[in-house]
Amino acid sequence: MRCRKPKTSSLPLSLVDLYRELKKKRKKEATTISQRDLTAKEQQLIRRIRAVTAEQNENNVTRTAAYLAFYLRHREIHWAFLGHMVSRNGGWNMTDLKGELLMRLLSEGERQSFFAFLERGNWLIFQDIYPQFLLYEESKKRGEPLFYLLPWLGVSTFMETVWHHFWRRGDPYMLAIALVVNEQSYLESRVIQHPTFRQTVFQTLEFKLQELLCLNHILFPHDDGRGGTALVGQTLHQFESLHERILLGKRLYSILFDEEETLENAVRWAVHHPHTGSRKDYWPQLFNDVCESFPREPYRRRIRDCQIVPGAPRLYSPQLRHAWKNVVHEAAEPGDWFTDPHVVRYLVKPERPTNGEIVNAYCETLEKMELAIIAKHAFFHAR
Repeated sequence: MRCRKPKTSSLPLSLVDLYRELKKKRKKEATTISQRDLTAKEQQLIRRIRAVTAEQNENNVTRTAAYLAFYLRHREIHWAFLGHMVSRNGGWNMTDLKGELLMRLLSEGERQSFFAFLERGNWLIFQDIYPQFLLYEESKKRGEPLFYLLPWLGVSTFMETVWHHFWRRGDPYMLAIALVVNEQSYLESRVIQHPTFRQTVFQTLEFKLQELLCLNHILFPHDDGRGGTALVGQTLHQFESLHERILLGKRLYSILFDEEETLENAVRWAVHHPHTGSRKDYWPQLFNDVCESFPREPYRRRIRDCQIVPGAPRLYSPQLRHAWKNVVHEAAEPGDWFTDPHVVRYLVKPERPTNGEIVNAYCETLEKMELAIIAKHAFFHAR
């Protein structure tokens, strides 16, 4: 990752110590230590953390629920709720591939490739971040930091340094954005730049990713105060850019956490609407997890101003458990992404709030997909 090098004088005092510690860590040679160097109790704790993580990492629904449960236990770990809400979007993107619109636009091979891409990223993030959460939880229980054990869990030296800093200073924003930086950097070589996904997803589906799929819309439902659901969110236009994904994470954090009322409305909504993977979770007036239409019928437009045209069937959006089987993953590729302490500049809080308006852009995408289906049908029947 290329970062413009900050002068320490340009950093807030709260980050200067972290920057200096990261600079020291970069200069130290990595040493590999065997499990024999841990005490029996430490080895037992590592095994338990790995076992619990594997159990909760079964699929997108279990991961998403685990993030929320952890956040409700430890409200100071803001990323747990941010991760919960973003993971919901991952699940919706997965089930879209078996839903009403994309079933008509993408081939079976394209849908399988795109699911593999989404699932691998979702799985990798969880197996990296959830052990960090469990170790933090155990540290709180014992009243002493245990973050020196993070290398045995395959966690970057960047996060080991950040967790120690958080333990001393307790800055929830710093920790949350550091986790954003870590997770997106962790994914960069393992998913975004992985040769398989470059070939089967980014090169093959480049146009469709940008123009037709909802991958670039991140939606955060929350209680609207009138018994309904409102949406806020952001749109990402350069998914392949690590820098842009990190900046998106910062904007998404701002949407959720800048206003206490928005946060509490979102938490309340999340608790009262368990994640199923179906978009019916937030818009039952537009989506249903039971198919209401006949699959062989020519598609006719149903969406007008984000509402279903009177008399038309709702869009099919299946639950994840009905859409995809659980995946057995290969172990995560080893390696530490951290090489440059100047990534600390991402942890500086922006002064401007983020505008969370997303509904119009999302509705336009749905309508584009409808038009693409109709155009595709007309093209093939005109030949």
